[in-house]
Amino acid sequence: MRTRYRKILVAAALTALALTAIFASAANAATPAPPYQDFAGCPSSAENPFVTECIKFTFSNGEIGIGNREVPLTNPIVLRGGVEQVTGNLVYNAEGGIVPVQQTVPGGLIGLTGLKGLDQAVANNQQLKLYATVELAGNPGSVSEEIFTLPIKIHLQNPLLGSSCYVGSTADPIDLSLETTKVPSRLVREAERPEVLTTSAPGTYADSSYAVPGANGCQLTIGAFHLPIDELVDAAYDLPSAAGKNSTVFDYGFSVVESSVVYP
Repeated sequence: MRTRYRKILVAAALTALALTAIFASAANAATPAPPYQDFAGCPSSAENPFVTECIKFTFSNGEIGIGNREVPLTNPIVLRGGVEQVTGNLVYNAEGGIVPVQQTVPGGLIGLTGLKGLDQAVANNQQLKLYATVELAGNPGSVSEEIFTLPIKIHLQNPLLGSSCYVGSTADPIDLSLETTKVPSRLVREAERPEVLTTSAPGTYADSSYAVPGANGCQLTIGAFHLPIDELVDAAYDLPSAAGKNSTVFDYGFSVVESSVVYP
C-alpha cells in the first residue's frame, strides 16, 4: 500500500512539473544568453527541469510532396527546442518549434486553383505568386528514435487567398515519419562557440509512407467577393492523398549545446 501511495505521489509530482512547464512556456519564454540567441525556444530549467540539451535542426535542399505536387524547400527550415533527458522528446517554449519561413510554390495561384484563365497574368504579377509556410501541427517525437516523427500542416499564402488556407491541420496533420537515408557527418565544435557541437555535413531524411488530408479554409478573396475554393485546391493537388502516394526528402543537420550554457 505504501509503495503504491509513493508511486501516486511521484506521478502527481511529475504531472505538476509538466503543467508548470507548459504554463511557463505559454507565458514568457526564457531569453538565451549571448551568443546563443539562435537556440531560442529551448526551455530553461525553470520552464522544464527535464531538458538537458538545446537543439536546432536545419532542413534544406529537398521537397515535401503533397498529392501530385511538391513544395520545394527554397529557404532552409529551422526547428528549435530542447531535448528531455529520459525520453529524448523534442520540446519547446513559446519561441520554439518551426521558425516561420516562406517557400515559393511553382505554378503560383494558377497551379493551386487550376483556373487557367489567370495563366497569362501570373508571370509578372506578384499577387498571383503562391507561398507555403510549414508549421507544426503537434509535438515532434523523440530525437533518440530511429524514426523522427514530425506532424505538420502547410499554410498556403497569397494576397487573394485569405489568411487561413491550409493543407493539413492540428486535428488532421500531415504525419511525417522521417528516416535517415544518409547519416550526417560527425559532430564538430564551432570555432566561435566551442560549447556548441554541430554536424559538419548534412544527412538526408526521407518518408514515402504518409497520407495528406484535403485543403481547409481556402477562399478566393477579391474585395468583398469571397469564393470557397477548398474543392479546387483538392482537385488541383489530387487531395486527399492516401498513404504511400506522397514522398518527402530533404537534407538535415543539427547543432546541440547543454542547456546550462544557454541559460547560465
